Amino acid sequence: MIDGGTGTERLVTDGRAGRAGGGGDAHAAGGGRGSPDDLVRVMLRPIASSAPLAFFAFGVGTVLYTALQLQWVPLAQAEPLTVILLAFVAPLEIITGLIAFAARDGGLATIMLMFGAVWTSIAITMRLSPPGGRSAMLGIFLLTVAAMLVAMSSASARTRPLLFVLALLAATRFTLSGVYEINGSTAVEHASGWVGIPIVAIALYAGTAFLLEDTMRRTVLPVARRRTARTAIEGDLSQQVQRVTQEAGVRQQL
Repeated sequence: MIDGGTGTERLVTDGRAGRAGGGGDAHAAGGGRGSPDDLVRVMLRPIASSAPLAFFAFGVGTVLYTALQLQWVPLAQAEPLTVILLAFVAPLEIITGLIAFAARDGGLATIMLMFGAVWTSIAITMRLSPPGGRSAMLGIFLLTVAAMLVAMSSASARTRPLLFVLALLAATRFTLSGVYEINGSTAVEHASGWVGIPIVAIALYAGTAFLLEDTMRRTVLPVARRRTARTAIEGDLSQQVQRVTQEAGVRQQL
């Protein structure tokens, strides 16, 4: 690991961090043969946060899908929408999700990769259907995703309420969109579109807040971080790596 601000390498053994140079005496005492733990190094590389891009991309996709559902644009615009979703929204969601995995944020990574796959599925299904067409299979898919989102969002309820609310609203919208795809109710379609409005507002606020937080290295706009999420911003290096030996990629099994 890298000691914050100094670049000093640290050893991690049995959940305790010690300086790499500090193992020299024990190594010498053992006749130059260290234990396996003495040879283990866990390296951490600082990277920029992918959260701002994730929220902004999700907001853009939501605006476009809302415009179609509320008939702000003609149904013929469904085809250009699929192109934008496949070329802009879905790839950015997938990229940010993969970066979040590398940054040890499994919660954000899982949700964003799920969103990226959902946008891709919606776009391809719309592409293969006539303008205004519906798909019962897409409806069942969206209802299933909504249930999964509720389960995933529960993991962030106590630590990141903003992400929790966004995931719940997205689950609500996917539920309504799924019902529309199955029964074709225009009222349900419009309800799904209107749910997209607060989603866009939250995505815009969250993206701006996390971007300012990442560039200023401090919280500028409140995002209601709690517990471990708050420690991630305000805690020192020892708190960030306190349980690193139990994290995926270090522990023996996922």
